[in-house]
Amino acid sequence: MVLAVEADAARRRARALLRDLPLAVTTTGGAHRLGGTARGLAPYDHVDVTRPDGGTLRITALPALHGPPGAAAVNGDVIGFLLAGDGLPSVYVSGDNASVDVVREIAGRAGSVDVAVLFAGAAGAPQLFDGAPLTLTGAAAAEAASLLGARAVVPIHCEGWTHYSEDTAALVAAFAAAGLEDVLRVVPAGEAAELGY
Repeated sequence: MVLAVEADAARRRARALLRDLPLAVTTTGGAHRLGGTARGLAPYDHVDVTRPDGGTLRITALPALHGPPGAAAVNGDVIGFLLAGDGLPSVYVSGDNASVDVVREIAGRAGSVDVAVLFAGAAGAPQLFDGAPLTLTGAAAAEAASLLGARAVVPIHCEGWTHYSEDTAALVAAFAAAGLEDVLRVVPAGEAAELGY
């Protein structure tokens, strides 16, 4: 019940924010449900957005799997994104993805990225999928970072909700065990960080 209440509150905040945005990129089903400025993309579709400097930011939707295979029938479709443009670092945003195989596919198509924003925390709901994680575990996040050749990894989705089974400390330990502690950039909630790009 707590998870449902948290999700409902998050949906209300997102809908309020959407009213003030010129564009919101989401899944095709999400855009249909949200309406307004929401633009739905299927995996590997893209939209180009004009930047304030006159350049273009390309937003490419990428596949994601919110749980084990078959989870989409229960959890719905989810996507991640690749943000790229001339003179900008490439940024992969995993979305609610728990699959390293999906990341392997993305790396095979998109190549390496400068920054990976990974939804980690091994989110789960014991009543679903025999407790299988709905987002990346720390070890899976480290493997994803390696597959992507990421120069910097910003983990999110590790703190603040009750359904995370791993916290930031567990993620830091997993990256250290994989020898990737140098790429990890933990940014406390509400703070900003320079990544050097």
